[in-house]
Amino acid sequence: MITPGPSFKDNLQQLPAIDSIARIDLIDGTGTVVATIENQPGKQGSVAVYQYLQATFGTLDAKAARHGLDVFGEHTADARSRPGAHPNIDRLIAIADGAEPLAIRIIAKDHA
Repeated sequence: MITPGPSFKDNLQQLPAIDSIARIDLIDGTGTVVATIENQPGKQGSVAVYQYLQATFGTLDAKAARHGLDVFGEHTADARSRPGAHPNIDRLIAIADGAEPLAIRIIAKDHA
C-alpha cells in the first residue's frame, strides 16, 4: 500500500500501469453495474486509482474510499468544493460517508 502525499501526480507515479485495462466496472450489492470508467484520456487517473484500490482492498468500502480520496490528493478538495465536477471522486466521498460499498471489476483490453 502506498502512503499518499498531497500531489495526485506524485501519487499516480506510484500506482501500477493501466495499459492492459479497457475499463473498470463498479457493481452494487445486487450485481448491477452502476458505473463504468473507461481507460481514455481524462479518466486514466481514475482508472489507475480504482485498479489500485481493487488490488489493495478487494472491494470499494469506506476504508478503501478514504484511502482513494488521499490518493487523489489536491483533486479531493476540488471535488468537495465543486460537487459533480469529479464524479469518480464524488463516488469515493459518498462511500466514505456511508453509501453502499461497491465491487470493482477490471475489464482487460482483450476481453472488452
